[in-house]
Amino acid sequence: MNFLAHGLGGRSDLPLNGVAAITGGGIAVAMSFVALAQVWSRPWLNPDAGRPLSFLRFVDSPGLRWAARILTLALAAVVVAVALFGPPEAEANLAPWVLYVTFWVGLVPLSVLFGPVWRIVNPLRTLHSLLSVVSGNGCQNDHYHSRLGHWPAAGWLAGFAWLELVLPARSDPHVVGGVVLGYAAVNLVAARLFGAGWFARGDGFEVYATLIARLCPIARRSDGMLILRNPLAGLVRPDDEPGLAAVACVLIGATGFDGLTRTTFWSSSGVLGDTLGLLGSIAAVSVLYAVAMRLVSRERGLPRRFAPTLLPIALGYAVAHYFSFFLLEGQIPIILASDPFGTGLDLFGTRNHTIDYLLVSPELVAMVQINAIVLGHIASTAAAHDQALRLLPPKQARWGQLPVVLAMILLTCTALLLLLSG
Repeated sequence: MNFLAHGLGGRSDLPLNGVAAITGGGIAVAMSFVALAQVWSRPWLNPDAGRPLSFLRFVDSPGLRWAARILTLALAAVVVAVALFGPPEAEANLAPWVLYVTFWVGLVPLSVLFGPVWRIVNPLRTLHSLLSVVSGNGCQNDHYHSRLGHWPAAGWLAGFAWLELVLPARSDPHVVGGVVLGYAAVNLVAARLFGAGWFARGDGFEVYATLIARLCPIARRSDGMLILRNPLAGLVRPDDEPGLAAVACVLIGATGFDGLTRTTFWSSSGVLGDTLGLLGSIAAVSVLYAVAMRLVSRERGLPRRFAPTLLPIALGYAVAHYFSFFLLEGQIPIILASDPFGTGLDLFGTRNHTIDYLLVSPELVAMVQINAIVLGHIASTAAAHDQALRLLPPKQARWGQLPVVLAMILLTCTALLLLLSG
């Protein structure tokens, strides 16, 4: 799957001073914490505070929602059909590009800009609802055990990371079609057993999109009103869901491993070696977070309650690693969509188009990558500080979270080192 390599060329083509970037990033995170400790002395973020957006009430229209759900289901069916019956060459088949670029990477901007849209249009939810109606059992029962929390979603996301980053045949259209059908079948069976609540906690893609959507400035207040609010306000909600920290650590660790595989000091040693590398990267992030939180407090459940504050880091890593990939390789699905089955059609007039590599410059890529990583860690530090003011005694809230800040600095410097070591 070399043709689906992420990013714009090697890291050596980016106009950056490596030492200055790494040092400056670490200092920026450290100074942001010092400033926060001095001037931010009480909780400020409020998930329900914001300007009402009453003109957006039309998005709650049942007709609009069902139209979007049916359209998404139809598009998903077409992608699976193309994977199974379209061109056998991965480069010419629409399905791998839609899965790894349009869908996986596109979930990030979709969720950050428009909120938990995927939760509404998720084709698995639509199928579950239709099957429940046909069977006459309805879809209201929810038997999901609360102790499972987000752990199934963490497992799904780790599995998809393995598919995307390790499996040699990951771009084979038949593999893509089989993976999509298998994922759908398992989740539909789980929803049949546990109820529709499975999707909000166990469907890896929906959980991922919904968590990233917490950073959307357009959000829903507790009374249902849509508001424009601080993007960090959704990170301090008083939830305590098992497995939430695991999801965040999988996202950060997997993206970190993606960066590691594209450095000059990583040499792939086959599926086993890459699998161990992926697991090791996720484990390293998990241990770092667990140790830092343990040094802050021994209170049970505290790591879960701080876990959402890791989401800006996951977002920053995603933007840094996939920005140019999405804008450049993201043009290919548009090109291939004109002739999805390779029959000579030109439905949208894009069949003979080629990628416009001048769309983004190395300078722009460098600026976005560095700022995404640094600002992601600074935003995470700010959200963690506000959460600490809510959950910890005043003195401990200001300086007791120093281990977490040191972990943030270490992650920042490591991420920048991986970014600049191509």
